[in-house]
Amino acid sequence: MVALTPFLWPALAAATASEMISTFAKELAHLAAGQHSNSMFPEPRWTTPNRVALELPSMRLRQFSAHGDDIATLVCAPLALHDATLIDFAQDHSLVAALQMAGLRNVFVTDWRSASPEMRFFSIDSYLADLNVAVDELGGCANLVGVCQGGWMALVYAARYPSKVRGLVLAGAPVDVNAGESELSRVAHGAPTSMFRQLVELGDGRVRGAHLLQLGKHPSLEPEAIHGLLQVPDDIATPHSSRLITLFREWYTHPIDLPGTYYLQVVQRLYKDNQLATGGFAALGRPIDLSMVRGPIFLLAAHDDEIVAPEQLLAARHLVGTRERQIRTEIVACTHLGLFLGATTLLHTWSEVARWLAAC
Repeated sequence: MVALTPFLWPALAAATASEMISTFAKELAHLAAGQHSNSMFPEPRWTTPNRVALELPSMRLRQFSAHGDDIATLVCAPLALHDATLIDFAQDHSLVAALQMAGLRNVFVTDWRSASPEMRFFSIDSYLADLNVAVDELGGCANLVGVCQGGWMALVYAARYPSKVRGLVLAGAPVDVNAGESELSRVAHGAPTSMFRQLVELGDGRVRGAHLLQLGKHPSLEPEAIHGLLQVPDDIATPHSSRLITLFREWYTHPIDLPGTYYLQVVQRLYKDNQLATGGFAALGRPIDLSMVRGPIFLLAAHDDEIVAPEQLLAARHLVGTRERQIRTEIVACTHLGLFLGATTLLHTWSEVARWLAAC
C-alpha cells in the first residue's frame, strides 16, 4: 500500500524497540556512506492556474481564485515528506479545483518551502507565525482547511486565534494520537528520541527528504495500488490511467526537506507526549486550549487510513468548545492519500465540504 510517511519508514515498523534501533543503525550507516540529493527528482507542477500572493520565510501563499469579495478559504497543506502540490495534483484529482467547482471563489494554499540550510532552526512557532501573517493578508479572518500534518497546525492556530477562523475543516489530521493506533503513531511511540535526532544530525540540522525515501524502502509503486488510491474510473490499461500513474510516481519521488527543530518538536510534542490532546501544547507564547475553538468544524477521516487512524482525528469532537450541532463528521471509504487525491472523494465528499464552508 502506498502511504504518505512524514515521520515513518516501514523498515522501522518492527515488533520491538530493540529491533527498531538495530534496523535504524544499519540503515543510517548506508545513508552516511552515500550522497542523496532531492535534485535527482523532477519538480512537481501545479495543475490549476495560480499566482504567488505573498512570499514569506516558510511559504509562498498561492492564490487560486480571481474573485476577492468572498471570505478567503486557506488550505493549510501538509508539511511533511511531500510538497503542497498534493492539493492540486491533476485534473479531476485536485482538492483546490473541487473547492472552486463547489462555489468557493477565494481559495489560497500554503505552499511550504523545502527547508534550506538556513531554515534548519525553524520551529513550529515559525510556521504558525507565517500562517498568522497569511491570514492577516487575507483580511484577518478566513476559513481554514487543514490537510494531514497541516490539520493539527490549523487546529492549533484556531485555538490560538479563535476570532480569525470562521469555519475549520480537518482532514486526515492527527489530534489525539492515543485515541487510536496507526503505523505512524506506533513507530513514533516505540522508537527512542535519539533515533530521530541522529536522522537530523545526518542532514546537518535538517531531515532530508531523500533520506526518508531511502530509509522507507517502500514496495514498488504498483500500478494497481496507485490506480486504486486515485479512484480512477478508467481501466488501468488506458493511456489516461497510465499518465496518472506516471505522474503520481514522479510526485511521490520528489520529497522536500524539513527543519530539524520543527521535525523533532512534532515527534516529541505531538506524537510522543500527545500534548495537543492532553493540554500541554504551547504556541506563540501561550498554552493551547482546544476548548477555545468554538466555531463550526468539519472532521473528515479515511476509513482505511494507515497514517492517521480515524479515532485520532474524531477525538477532536470532545476536545474543542464547538457545540455538537456545529460539528460535522464523515468517514470515507478510502486510504489516507485517497482522501486528498481520489477522484470520487473529491467529486462528492469535498464538494459537500465546500458547500458546508460556504454556509458557515
